[in-house]
Amino acid sequence: MEKLTGELKILSEEEKEGLDLARISEDEKAEGKRKLYIESYGCQMNFSDSEIVASILRKEGFATTSNKDEAELILLNTCSIRDNAEQKVRNRLQILNSTKKGKPNVKIGVLGCMAERLKTKLLEEEKMVDMVVGPDSYRDLPNLISDVEDGQKAVNVFLSREETYADITPVRLGTNGVTAFISIMRGCDNMCSFCVVPYTRGRERSREPKTIVQEAQNLFDKGYREVTLLGQNVDSFKWKNENGEIETNFAQLLEMVAQVHPDLRVRFSTSHPKDITDDVLYTIKKYENICNYIHLPAQSGSSRILELMNRTYDREWYIQKIDRIREILGEDCAISHDLITGFCTETEEDHEETLSLMDYVQFDYGYMFYYSERPGTPAAKKLEDDIDLETKKRRLAEIIEKQRGHSMIRNERLLGTVQKALVEGFSKRSEDFLQGRIDDNKVVIFPKENFKKGEYVYVKIEECTTATLKGTAVITEMA
Repeated sequence: MEKLTGELKILSEEEKEGLDLARISEDEKAEGKRKLYIESYGCQMNFSDSEIVASILRKEGFATTSNKDEAELILLNTCSIRDNAEQKVRNRLQILNSTKKGKPNVKIGVLGCMAERLKTKLLEEEKMVDMVVGPDSYRDLPNLISDVEDGQKAVNVFLSREETYADITPVRLGTNGVTAFISIMRGCDNMCSFCVVPYTRGRERSREPKTIVQEAQNLFDKGYREVTLLGQNVDSFKWKNENGEIETNFAQLLEMVAQVHPDLRVRFSTSHPKDITDDVLYTIKKYENICNYIHLPAQSGSSRILELMNRTYDREWYIQKIDRIREILGEDCAISHDLITGFCTETEEDHEETLSLMDYVQFDYGYMFYYSERPGTPAAKKLEDDIDLETKKRRLAEIIEKQRGHSMIRNERLLGTVQKALVEGFSKRSEDFLQGRIDDNKVVIFPKENFKKGEYVYVKIEECTTATLKGTAVITEMA
């Protein structure tokens, strides 16, 4: 998960209480309003959804707070991608139970993927929970809250084939005033055998393009200078006309958003390797403000494991896609990955193939996990989770260590170059330094001087670690 900056709070080790970098709601200045506290876990889609929830409840007289102790309504927006993610939420609920004992009128709701997966079972297992709400049911929150305030338990986990929340303007809880998320589609039609997302977020459906472009324009007009187009699989975005013909695909949408303004940077996540097309790559190449960075989950370097995962491609096909990206966008295009180690029946030879794939690509960075069986998925039903935890952890440590080496190699390529950075705010360690993000999504730290948040600054890269670049500003231009 990407580290967060700006208006949303990142908790210190002492403050975490098991939150593990949960994103929490900010303080709104709103006298006389009821207080709403939201914790969001997991992917960027969850953070975006919490902004929708805050918008819906603002119209019901709620204002967000960063202090759970002053809230009347506490909502946890949850993730189910791994068992560890669900256990963190359960631990958090136990802590919140003591809050509720001291303030019996406080209502607690569980939202998102964990709510969708467990449904009413969650109410039975976690007695302090008053409300369970799936990702497609947030419009029903006012009614559900009313039921809870009348002394009932409330559940809505209906999965929709149409809901995109396109008409709701998010309350920007998850931004620093410079960068923002735009959800362009919901759901997933890829039935990867290990993944619970199709069961917790439903089938794919795309937003009308003009609503996405308008949201990007509104954000730019308010001073935002970067948007990230979000979806479980953005490259499968398609908007169809009344005759069922595809009117706008993802490459076309990407171009439409890039044309909002040259000073509005555009990113997107996540891409499934089977769907990212040459048209998307050529669109990235055409527009300077579309960032030269692609997140392309591999999951494994073994064709045998990829087949068991139902990823619909093999090792050679993935390598060909990487080669195509490098051919069109050049060696400087940053590529990141997701990798799962210890999947069912994975051998040492399979593991070595993953390591060798990493050597071939030399990813800039990645998100690495060991396999966690998710109930109800095809893998859980048909395959045995037969790799012991010690082996999973050892293989994961080897993958992480290799990625650190590749991250350093990729960062060292930038030494001595001048990069255009978008200032996101102060460095976490000192307000004498600013933190910005360059085109390929890497963070750079440089002396503050007279630069301000939201400006573009040209920075000469002078030092690097595996995670961060350091440099000195040489030229600036206003965003």
